[in-house]
Amino acid sequence: MTITAFSWARFVAVLAKEFVQMRRDRLTFAMMVGIPIMQLILFGFAINSDPKNLPTAVLVADPSPFARSLQHALENSGYFRVTHVVSRPADGDELIQNGTVQFLVTVPEDFSRKLQRGDRPAVLVEVDASDPAATSNALTAILNLNQTALDHDLVGPLSQLKAASPPFELRVQRRYNPEGISQYNIVPGLIGVVLTMTMVLMTSLSMTRERERGTMENLLATPVRPIEVMAGKIIPFIIVGSVQITLILTAAKLLFQVPMMGSLALLSAASVLFIAANLSVGFTFSTIAANQLQAMQMGFFFFLPSIMLSGFMFPFRGMPQWAQWLGEVLPLTHFLRIVRGILLKGNEVAEIAPDLWPIALFVLGAAAIALSRYRETVD
Repeated sequence: MTITAFSWARFVAVLAKEFVQMRRDRLTFAMMVGIPIMQLILFGFAINSDPKNLPTAVLVADPSPFARSLQHALENSGYFRVTHVVSRPADGDELIQNGTVQFLVTVPEDFSRKLQRGDRPAVLVEVDASDPAATSNALTAILNLNQTALDHDLVGPLSQLKAASPPFELRVQRRYNPEGISQYNIVPGLIGVVLTMTMVLMTSLSMTRERERGTMENLLATPVRPIEVMAGKIIPFIIVGSVQITLILTAAKLLFQVPMMGSLALLSAASVLFIAANLSVGFTFSTIAANQLQAMQMGFFFFLPSIMLSGFMFPFRGMPQWAQWLGEVLPLTHFLRIVRGILLKGNEVAEIAPDLWPIALFVLGAAAIALSRYRETVD
């Protein structure tokens, strides 16, 4: 029978059917609502391209009123927060090396004497420039401090020091990325982003595809334990992830001349742990999703906050405290610090250990959830 005229009754029936289907597929409906809300919150509240209160260490070899005024001027600018006062240059180097502080300001021991003689003493400002976007505005602010930082101290006979050039000199040393090349920061981070996107999706889709095609029943009928299934599914993807890492590192060296200061063997070992974390997430999603579409939606739901809150696209320290707490839970946040620290700073096991154990803890948690969900599926 040929239907020629538009029927409002048929239209309403199809419309009602679609709403019923949405109500039944609650996970997809939740994703449709949850993803826009997540984007609104992240872009509206968490993302900030002008980070303030960056952790700063000071080494004051001349504890004079001038040095104290300089420290107060740093904090009053809003870009610097003095978190460490060190007594040895080696301590300051260690803080910058492991990423605890972003800046190290060194006031020399003859600072006040040279200042009062009009010799324009030099204050050294060392910057962790591995992420140029995180420090560019702060550097602009600090380069103007030598003109106003000591205005309250240069009075009386010393007021003539304000008339000419700035009373002291600021020497900025950009460490790990002196030219501020953004590729040095972005390209190593792509290792973590690519692994997060592909490993989570590939694992969740692989398991869900077997369930849709009916081959999962054959797998469950075999005498294998959940841990054996999980390991058998994960190990091939670890090999795939290793190939991806090799390709990105090769391109980083040949195309972008990214420096590789540390051990590639150490990076490979840390990458295996990171791959396992993402594969555990994908395996967990596969036990929840009813079909491949839901698996992709959940993968995107995990990938979006990972890329936004990890410090890949926007400076991590520019986010509010609650967003940083959320970012610390994500394995990508810690892996970005590891890969950038190894390649750009030459970090070793001691420096990356604070970021290794959170990834290992995440692996244990995600694997435990995945195995418990898999047992429920078996039952």
